[in-house]
Amino acid sequence: MKLLIKNGHLIDPAEGQNSGMDVLIDDGKVAAWIGRNETAPADAVVFDASGCVVAPGFIDLHVHLREPGQEHKETIASGCAAAVAGGFTSVCPMPNTNPINDNAAITRYMIEQAEHAGLANVFPIGAITKESDGTELAEMGEMQAAGAVAVSDDGRPVPNAGIMRRAMEYAKDFDLPVVDHCEDKSLSSGGVMHEGRVSLLLGLKGMPALAEDLDVVRDLYLAKETGGHIHIAHISTKGAVEAVRRAKADGIRVTCEVAPHHFTLTDKAVEGYDTNTKMAPPLRSEDHREALLGAIADGTIDAIATDHAPHHADEKALEYDRAPFGITGLETGVGLSFIELVHTGLIDLVRLIELFSTNPAKIFRLAGRGTLRPGSSADVTILDPTLDWTYFNADSRSKSKNSPYDGRKFHGAAVATIVGGRIVYQR
Repeated sequence: MKLLIKNGHLIDPAEGQNSGMDVLIDDGKVAAWIGRNETAPADAVVFDASGCVVAPGFIDLHVHLREPGQEHKETIASGCAAAVAGGFTSVCPMPNTNPINDNAAITRYMIEQAEHAGLANVFPIGAITKESDGTELAEMGEMQAAGAVAVSDDGRPVPNAGIMRRAMEYAKDFDLPVVDHCEDKSLSSGGVMHEGRVSLLLGLKGMPALAEDLDVVRDLYLAKETGGHIHIAHISTKGAVEAVRRAKADGIRVTCEVAPHHFTLTDKAVEGYDTNTKMAPPLRSEDHREALLGAIADGTIDAIATDHAPHHADEKALEYDRAPFGITGLETGVGLSFIELVHTGLIDLVRLIELFSTNPAKIFRLAGRGTLRPGSSADVTILDPTLDWTYFNADSRSKSKNSPYDGRKFHGAAVATIVGGRIVYQR
């Protein structure tokens, strides 16, 4: 089927394109860019993108889809439904499923479930160690052959520097990025929020910024030693940002992502003891949030990733100390970025698309993604920067409703999502 995206404003940072071009799609691929005065094929279905920005499909480098094993929280199908509703054409699920995605069979299963759902592309992240227990390396080559695009133990950061060094050396052989949730558990164990004035006032055990800073610095030294690619997940502290900035200047192979909740909220949001403000890394104080915004603006931060972490309502209904960490984020990530980053003037639309599409595709080496050049995969996100809308948990396509943004008003959104040339979501 031919699809013509007409009357939109095409922005493709990878190609330096920022102009009023129509995009012709044929058989799941971008066929051509067509100028407004050029003749388009008469047999193409027309999608009118008037007043909208046409961007390469957005890619979320960090989600939790819970399947297999925790389908009461989320399935691959429901997670992909939330993804396309949020403007994401591709998502990269972490391996903390049950069983852990530490082998090719589970990697293949996740991809097959996504293909059956027919919504977003799924590019799984395999485990660094078997069962993510931090002791024995998983078979990275087999997982990569099955479709894994990176490795991570995510919520169970590898505590042993020797194992992490071996992981980086092994992953380098397959050109796989090593993704680390940087947290020194000896410093943060038992903590439920950021350690600081607010945690003291609320009587809640804190998780110090130092726990993240130390692990980031360790990983950067290991990346320098091994020549491997380290990707810092959900960076949240000013110390970590400064360390990554220095490492990049020194030529170390490091990239990093930030989650929207970390640049939009602070630890003061915890004052009502709403468990939907409980996540790891925790919401930090204002000085850390400002450091993240500065790193987004100056290019230190490479990508925005939601860390979509669905939990059943009964689990989040527990006391703050006992509730699980994590919030949903696929349907609010783009809207939050418009409000906090674009409409404040911190970044422009080109930089927004770099953060959500161009750079994520480069980081995980997703060939044919992150661009709309002719011949690439026809994954497209259509944006309306001026759309006024309100997010309600009850309307979420996710099986879980654990978002702190219930009732939040937004200005700007993804209004259509096209995957492989098919319109899979439209507002």
